[in-house]
Amino acid sequence: MIRDADPAADAARIAEIYDHYVAHDTATFETEPVSADEMWARIARIQDRGLPWIVAEEGGRVLGYAYAGPFRDRAAYRHTLESTVYLDADARRAGTGTALYSALLERLRTLDGTAHAPVHSVMGVIALPHPGSVALHERLGFRHVGTVADAGFKLDRWIDVGYWQLML
Repeated sequence: MIRDADPAADAARIAEIYDHYVAHDTATFETEPVSADEMWARIARIQDRGLPWIVAEEGGRVLGYAYAGPFRDRAAYRHTLESTVYLDADARRAGTGTALYSALLERLRTLDGTAHAPVHSVMGVIALPHPGSVALHERLGFRHVGTVADAGFKLDRWIDVGYWQLML
């Protein structure tokens, strides 16, 4: 089941999923765990802007989440969003990411423009190499538009960042 995230009910589980990547992966450039309270605030900030933050749930357990937020905070960027998806490490390669991302994109296509400007494009920002993430984005119609070499340093190595864009 895919549903809107509930900051109060879901923040701790979302932080748990995310913190796996903080500690063990380069998918995020954060290096310190995120508390449930901080995650609650992040979810609320996105939803307060009229943007979707959704979760995939099975048997009452959140398996992953996806959301879209501003690509940049300058006014001229208001029609471009950055999308994000994270899955529980044990839920990968089971179709959950595709289902979550597809649901997120559908919500972005149908934003009415009252709470947020109509969405023209969505950016996927991927630490490289992450072939699964690249495959997911390309399967959903994103195309590679650029790479920044050595954009971050984590887990004792330099990491490139690729940009994938989907025009809605």
